[in-house]
Amino acid sequence: MDRLQFIKIMGMSVIGATIAPKILAGTGVRPDKLDQLDLGNRNLEADTPKQVKIVVLGAGQRGEAYASYAAMYPEAMKIVGVADINPVRLKKMADEHGVDEKYRFGDWSEALAAGKIADAVIISLPDDVHYEPCMKALELGYHILLEKPVAPTRRECEDIRDLANRKGTIVAVCHVLRYAPYFVALKKVVDSGMIGKLMSIQHLEPIRYEHMAHSYVRGNWHNSKKTTPIILAKSCHDLDIIRWLVGSPCRSISAYGSLSFFTHENRPEGAPARCTDNCPHEATCPYSAIDIYTRKHKHTYVFDNLPPKGPEQDRAIMEQLKVTDYGRCVFDMDNDQCDHYVASMEFDNGVTAAFSMEAFTLKGGRRTRIMGTLGMIEGDMEQFTVSDFRTGKAQQWSAKDIVEVAAYAGHGHGGGDLCLARDFVNAVGNNDPERLTSSIDVSTESHVMGFCAEESRLGNKKVKVS
Repeated sequence: MDRLQFIKIMGMSVIGATIAPKILAGTGVRPDKLDQLDLGNRNLEADTPKQVKIVVLGAGQRGEAYASYAAMYPEAMKIVGVADINPVRLKKMADEHGVDEKYRFGDWSEALAAGKIADAVIISLPDDVHYEPCMKALELGYHILLEKPVAPTRRECEDIRDLANRKGTIVAVCHVLRYAPYFVALKKVVDSGMIGKLMSIQHLEPIRYEHMAHSYVRGNWHNSKKTTPIILAKSCHDLDIIRWLVGSPCRSISAYGSLSFFTHENRPEGAPARCTDNCPHEATCPYSAIDIYTRKHKHTYVFDNLPPKGPEQDRAIMEQLKVTDYGRCVFDMDNDQCDHYVASMEFDNGVTAAFSMEAFTLKGGRRTRIMGTLGMIEGDMEQFTVSDFRTGKAQQWSAKDIVEVAAYAGHGHGGGDLCLARDFVNAVGNNDPERLTSSIDVSTESHVMGFCAEESRLGNKKVKVS
């Protein structure tokens, strides 16, 4: 079983035909219909000869997402250790997975000081706390599921890649979009030759206005010097997807962008330091913390020990807004992340790509246009349409036609989180890195694209990507 096995869930249950390998490789006679593509089986269960034991370093939202696979498939994956400096999160995850008291650690360093107690570690710590634990885990011989971005600097990313290769260990970077059924299907259509030779890609990442305020103005990633630039913190997923779809190294990149709106200069007259301090603009401000967290109830996972949803929960959130950055005015932060960003890329095979990251959008969901010599694809992470230039006809693939919704419903990145966890377990359990979509080498390559984009943006120049 491989990463494509989940794809039949996504509206393709009627597929019965298989086609010659040369067609899937993009040679020979191209398929004319989506149902001629062999998109694999539909199974989230891992195919591993042993139970893979995992230590989780960082029990926050991302750590929980991957650890949830162990609860669904305990015969394939078991959480045997947890480390988190937040005692509430530590206890929650450790209790859920029945972790022995001696393997409940405060800091990540305590967990690694215990020696090698499992097959692999999940590193889901803050961006600036990836490098040291990853290097130490590699020295211990652990396989690693590493949350993106790999590390805050190009040198650190390359250090991790080089040590992983020397040790012969598996490092899977959490480029979860590669594992989402939507993007797997999209990649298969491009590679099949249905739209002819790939020529160019337009890709948009709409962050959403309240998500931008939550994560990149008030939240953990608001300052690029303390974490990573937003092109990596948010959009390394997208650079990786573009690189994956193109199937060729990036030759050069040019980028533009800035922090234009969430600045002290744009602070409304009379606005206090916090939304909770009787701000006269609170009722009309779309970035009001009170509105985002207590009225719309978005991103509330950042608040610990909340009562069930209702008036008590809202009161508990309000108390935390009075003392945390999440309650501060978006125009009174020490943020420096760009709130709009564009990048143009040229690849070795001649394909060009245009990427746009936008904070000021109402809806999320990546939008992608892919242009080929015989047709084009347009998609929004829920469905895509393949148009044929010769016939003028269009075919649609839609997530609304999902057959077994329960297999991935409620899980992040269009099912990508669970599919990645499954493939990582398969790779470790079978000692076979080919079970993963990309190696640490390829993941480092797309990160280098991000670092070069920042060099271009800050230096106002076109940058060669080596």
